Parts: sequence; C-alpha cells; structure tokens
Amino acid sequence: MAEPDIRFSLANERTFLAYERTAVGLVAAALAVFHLLDASWSQRVLGMLLIATAVVAAGGGWLRFRQAERAIRAGEDLPAGTTVHLLAAAVLVVIVAAGISVVV
Repeated sequence: MAEPDIRFSLANERTFLAYERTAVGLVAAALAVFHLLDASWSQRVLGMLLIATAVVAAGGGWLRFRQAERAIRAGEDLPAGTTVHLLAAAVLVVIVAAGISVVV
C-alpha cells in the first residue's frame, strides 16, 4: 500500500490542533468565569457549560482526526462527522447561558 500524500495528513493534523486550541481557549474562559466573576449559580452554570464545551471540542477533535486519518490511509472519502455540528450547538448553548447570566 502506498503512503498517502503527506499534505493530507498534515492538513488533518492542523485541523486537530485547531480543535485542541479551541478546547484550551474554552477552559481558559471557564477558569476566568470561576475566578473573576461572582460565585452565583448562573456563573457556575456558565463555567460548567464552558468546560463541557471544551470536552466536546477536545474529544470530538480527536475522534475526527482518527476517522479522517483512517480514511486518508485507506484512500477513501473523508467521513462526514458530527463534531462540527455538536460543537456549534454547544457554543450556541454557551452564548445563550452567557446572555442569561448577564441578565440575572
């Protein structure tokens, strides 16, 4: 079996690293919420939602990386993953929670 074009593997790796950077940014935002804002229930919920979204980004990015890497090495089409949709929904929930916490 021939090795795949390295550009595809490197592009896949860059995408994975973007997911991981997103997860790190979400964790940093959660830490800021926990340490810099009042310890109200709405701020705690917002912090926990940020952590949960970071888990979605990190875990989903890893799964997407592995699926794409397998497809690249097998010479198949890339699978249509749900990670992007799940992460977008999680971010939307965080935005709504942030809006509610500002009002409360």
